[in-house]
Amino acid sequence: MRHAHEDPELLALVRRYVTPDRRYLRLGGPAIRMAGPDRARFTRDLGEAAGDITPRELTVLLEGGWRERKTAAWLIAVARRTEFRERLGELLLASEVCYAGSAYCVTLATFGTPADACLLTGYLDRYLRRPDLYYDQPAAIGALLHLDAALRADRAAPFLAPDGLWHRWIDGPPRKQHHGTADSYREVIDRLCGFADEAAAHCTARKR
Repeated sequence: MRHAHEDPELLALVRRYVTPDRRYLRLGGPAIRMAGPDRARFTRDLGEAAGDITPRELTVLLEGGWRERKTAAWLIAVARRTEFRERLGELLLASEVCYAGSAYCVTLATFGTPADACLLTGYLDRYLRRPDLYYDQPAAIGALLHLDAALRADRAAPFLAPDGLWHRWIDGPPRKQHHGTADSYREVIDRLCGFADEAAAHCTARKR
């Protein structure tokens, strides 16, 4: 892992793409609570940044810590840079840092293909078997349900069956308290993908 405080190249990218307007903190849940001029300004700036950043620069950010990886995943989502699909799948499965995994799930959901659903399925098959780990299982099941709706598929069904891995993970041990439903996680992913689409309207590099 590269660290900005000892890596001039990474530090320059952090200052350009990660920290302006506290971007890395506002991506995710806070983003969908934005409204009015603040939301319009933020989505415009995010879209323009996604169009400006190069594949090489994104690769460097994905070698950094959680702030860099989270921001990179969102910039990839907005620009629909599907060439990063496999790399994001690897990072999601590795679960090396906190906070970034949900951004990977959003990005795979925005890509919207069976290949992305396969990556999410692989993650869930591994980490729903670990009730002791509360990682990005909720975001992953939400993203998979989002893709199921878009692709008219039913890949999430085995996980959500009464005796499926989702319920075994929820029930623990340890039992997960204050968790939402799988459908509530899908609704959050739906809204986050909508936010990415708003920003994409300002991205000249978006793949059609």
